[in-house]
Amino acid sequence: MLSENVIKKTKNFYYYLGPALLVSIAYMDPGNFGADLASGSLFKYDLIWSVWMASIIAMLLQYLSGKIGIATSKSLPELIRENLSNRMLVFSYWLASEVALAATDLAEYLGTVIALNIILGIPLLIASIIAGFDVIIILAATTRKFRKLEQLFMILVSALVLALMYEAFTVGPNFKETIIHSFVPSISNYSILFVVGIIGATVMPHTLFLHSWLTKIKLNEHSLEEKRRLRNLHLTETIITLGVAAFVNVAILLVAVPLNIQGDISIYSAVDALKTTYGGIVSNIFVLAVFLSGLTSSIVGTLAGQVVMEDLLGIKINAWLRRIITRFINVFPTTIAILIGIDILNILVYSQVILSILLPLPMIPLLYYSSNKKIMGEFVNKRITSMLAYFSSAIIIAFNVYLISTLV
Repeated sequence: MLSENVIKKTKNFYYYLGPALLVSIAYMDPGNFGADLASGSLFKYDLIWSVWMASIIAMLLQYLSGKIGIATSKSLPELIRENLSNRMLVFSYWLASEVALAATDLAEYLGTVIALNIILGIPLLIASIIAGFDVIIILAATTRKFRKLEQLFMILVSALVLALMYEAFTVGPNFKETIIHSFVPSISNYSILFVVGIIGATVMPHTLFLHSWLTKIKLNEHSLEEKRRLRNLHLTETIITLGVAAFVNVAILLVAVPLNIQGDISIYSAVDALKTTYGGIVSNIFVLAVFLSGLTSSIVGTLAGQVVMEDLLGIKINAWLRRIITRFINVFPTTIAILIGIDILNILVYSQVILSILLPLPMIPLLYYSSNKKIMGEFVNKRITSMLAYFSSAIIIAFNVYLISTLV
């Protein structure tokens, strides 16, 4: 029989479970589908290492973000607002952050558009209009009790993970190639775009902002003992949920490896290749997974957008207004892009590249605050943690600079 201590720890973990779980859905959003699908079909096993690398870096940075919320009882945007010298700097920082949020929402929106187009067989233009009304579903979900939202995500994340794991096992990947390319980096001037896209799709600016707020609201009391307890639960949850997200992203890439796509790769050619290679069930499950990821990650994007606006600017905004503005920003340019024939997969990949380039916005203050003993107290980063965090950030910036240098 399980000891009482194990049962107690399991119950405590269940009642805490939520912050990293919500964040993990953003690591399985349509942007990840686009970046991983394109990388697997074009470069086969060569870029698996970049998925693992981005996932490990994300795990570390998300842990730091959540730890800030527990240690300070404040979100990362709150700390940034309090430490910037004047309102103009705060406003400028907020505008730059909104660009990252818009790029995130674009990928989530496109996932819903693509899935509706394929599932219902309706034109892309009509699908883009229908997807614009996901605001009603999303806001209905986010206005309910927060614990209910977390429990809903437990179900949706489980469905998404099971669907993608089924896909991966159906493919039957070459395990020798998978292991080799998980540890041996391979990169070229052509593949660097996709490596940066994978980084942007995995280490996402909006989740670094959001995680600190999600852990902050878990604090029932502000005693040191309570904070220590939550920090331990936070570490466990981050490792488990983001570890699962890492396997899911590798699974998406592996599903695309055997595809024999003639001509330019697109979402539609990939789905057709899935159907030809594995049959209709696999391709249908894949499209359903894209739909689920688009809808659920939009909820995370909505929460992040509201937290960034309210905590950075220090103002309250109606949730409906916030969501409608964000959706309005993306519906019109996306509709125009569809009308003039720009491929949706290209839009997905490039939106993730933009996210990677904008990562220093939350990443630099995250490293500074989590390493500052005056702010963090006993929860300040250990020296090895800070070294790993700075090294990880340097890797991200180096890849961004490399990509920009190849484009200039």
